[in-house]
Amino acid sequence: MERTLQIPSGDISLAATLHGPEGSTRQASEKHPLVIICHGFIGSRNGVDRLFVKAARELTSNGFAVLRFDYGGCGESGGDYGAGGLDVLLSQTRDVLNYAFALENIDPDRVSLIGHSLGGAVSMLTASQEKRIQSLVLWAAVARPYDDIVRIVGEKEYQEALLTGRTDHRGYLLQDRFFQSLNGALPLRQAKHFEGDALVLHGNRDDVVAVDAMFHYERELRLRRRGRCETEVIIGGDHTFSAADSYQRLIGSTVKWLREHTEQEIVAV
Repeated sequence: MERTLQIPSGDISLAATLHGPEGSTRQASEKHPLVIICHGFIGSRNGVDRLFVKAARELTSNGFAVLRFDYGGCGESGGDYGAGGLDVLLSQTRDVLNYAFALENIDPDRVSLIGHSLGGAVSMLTASQEKRIQSLVLWAAVARPYDDIVRIVGEKEYQEALLTGRTDHRGYLLQDRFFQSLNGALPLRQAKHFEGDALVLHGNRDDVVAVDAMFHYERELRLRRRGRCETEVIIGGDHTFSAADSYQRLIGSTVKWLREHTEQEIVAV
């Protein structure tokens, strides 16, 4: 079962797709683990080469409910992506979380985030503040938002934003406030506040966000007093895991890890 939703967030609506787990009996007492997917910079809930669509359907075939959504100004959502700062992305993520926790048939003790690229940094920052997030999966996650996004956009467009107040990047009008907010975003430093378990996956052929980012996350997450961290280099994986083999490695490791962790939480309850 897949259905399209509109999730209120401030003065706009965020387009989302909710996937029900296969084999669900739809009984009122039946509670399912939920995975929320956070896409990256100027991305969408579909993902490049349908990455998030494929992932959601694989997860539902393994008993998970999945909610994937478009940030404001992306995909089918309202608003302008570059008009606000990173705080807007965090606020929208919290609004999606609040919506998700109010859904029927969702187990509030088994909610996980998957964040890709800049969505990985946003997910890390969100999880560091949200005790409701039990586990976190980072795919090719940005570790230093300011450095990475300025490099992706390019120095010329970045300087234009500083001088004129905005720049046109692939049709997205990114304001200087957007870049300024990235400078204050420190997901590596905030990782210590997340007390759940984390899985960090990164392709060794990623030419957008270097695989070194995975090792930085690994270090910070393993220094915590609570919560475990596992990592894996996806051999042959580019930034969006576009090759069939690298995608299968990515989703296989993700599903296996999430199933193990949600089953552990059932036992703990």
